[in-house]
Amino acid sequence: VQLQASGGGLVQAGGSLRLSCTATGRTVSNYPIGWFRQAPGKEREFVANIRRTASYYADSVKGRFTISRDNAKNTVYLQMNSLKPEDTAVYHCAATVVSGIRDPSDYNYWGQGTQVTVSS
Repeated sequence: VQLQASGGGLVQAGGSLRLSCTATGRTVSNYPIGWFRQAPGKEREFVANIRRTASYYADSVKGRFTISRDNAKNTVYLQMNSLKPEDTAVYHCAATVVSGIRDPSDYNYWGQGTQVTVSS
């Protein structure tokens, strides 16, 4: 499966962005999909994951970010509200064929990242 992330940009603190992760080659509903982010000089960190019947979030984004899936468009979204400067990072989406949620090494397919920059 090939994944394409998009929707990043520059936004002021308190603003919103919606990221999209569009899959080709396979049906996205067949895979748990995760969003991760990586800031300069930091390790890649888990943001959110969506499975068939549940979704999971990092504590740092819980209540502000929402992950959702549109099977008809073969796309997973990450709605990001109340953005903070510390949310600045390159955001990646990934698909997994195993049961992992938060560990990047559990994910088999990665899309290229999209830059999110939040100004204070």
